[in-house]
Amino acid sequence: MNNNYWADLYIKHKTGWDIGYISTPLRLYIDQIKNKNLKVLIPGAGNSYEAEYLWNNGFKNIYILDFVEQALKNFTNRVPDFPKDQLINSDFFKLNDRFDLILEQTFFCALQPKFRHKYAKQMDQLLRPNGKLVGLFFNFELTTDGPPFGGSLIEYQLLFKQVFKIKILEPAINSIKERQGTELFFIFEKKS
Repeated sequence: MNNNYWADLYIKHKTGWDIGYISTPLRLYIDQIKNKNLKVLIPGAGNSYEAEYLWNNGFKNIYILDFVEQALKNFTNRVPDFPKDQLINSDFFKLNDRFDLILEQTFFCALQPKFRHKYAKQMDQLLRPNGKLVGLFFNFELTTDGPPFGGSLIEYQLLFKQVFKIKILEPAINSIKERQGTELFFIFEKKS
């Protein structure tokens, strides 16, 4: 799945992962953050309702990454005052920067499973000391018929405990109706 694959989905409006607003678990997590100066990354951001919510709530050090230009244009159309230099049209695995917080919402499950170890290592590289990776993973049987590609609590524990301190990794209790029982909420903290 390359840039053309994803761009085609946006052109054809086949964005079933896009719920049209920020998911409840992420919104409630963001509402608890007191330091609005954190440097935040949203990778594979899509239309990035998370970034819009952060921006509208006083967070100004937000970076949105997607390698599909149309996704970034969609965001800019909704949030025209968002700084253009904080929109990153690039491959996640080529990004070289540091962040205090990275928010995960459907990006991990869109990657082919063979990239999961590389994802974990890249997240570790992108986080500052004591930085956090926070978000949602799908909790259903891993399939080859994705995206989305599923996974399980045990798989995620094995993968991420090598790199992060797992603070929380549990079923999300406040998922949207359509995703109830299929999401895990997590907070991982950089070890070093």
